[in-house]
Amino acid sequence: MGQKCNPIGNRLGFIKGWDSNWYGGNNYGDKIVEDDKIRKYLMARLKKASVSKIVIERTLKLVTVTINTARPGVIIGKAGSEVDKLKEELKKITGKDIQINIFEIKRPELDARLVSDGICRQIEGRISYRRAIKMAIQTSMRMGAEGNGCRSCKRSGDRAYGNVQGRSHTAAHTARRYRLQSRRSTHSIRPHWRESVDLSR
Repeated sequence: MGQKCNPIGNRLGFIKGWDSNWYGGNNYGDKIVEDDKIRKYLMARLKKASVSKIVIERTLKLVTVTINTARPGVIIGKAGSEVDKLKEELKKITGKDIQINIFEIKRPELDARLVSDGICRQIEGRISYRRAIKMAIQTSMRMGAEGNGCRSCKRSGDRAYGNVQGRSHTAAHTARRYRLQSRRSTHSIRPHWRESVDLSR
């Protein structure tokens, strides 16, 4: 059995914070389910907006949703019209007042979620998975990443059986400076799954 733990959990309180910030109380389970509904809805609704992370904070009557995105203009819309629509839609889901904050990601090439999304879109567009992974790694290393590793699983390249393909790269100076396993190292790790896509047609 593999003994693995979430690398973000190791860094909570050091360089990472919680994605949901609120006090549970008696209806703790209901709030978790509600947070999950909000995240799933926003990820589906803002599929083209390059959303990396959604942070939810709660007070007694107000729910504050902070959306980390590489394309804030897509979410805001003309004169903020799209944000107002989002507020109304989320108000129907939660039954509470909603406040939406939008945080722009300046360098999306260094965000694991956005990099893996880009690779998935390219594979769905019938680009070779080896090329997609190689280009993503080269782009992130050019933008100043200290290391990058990607793995592609399942039936890549129209194979008759599943396999695992991986590629990684580490900057030469990284090992000399500090260990990447350090809790202070700014990892951006994101396991990412996509629904199976039929590429045989």
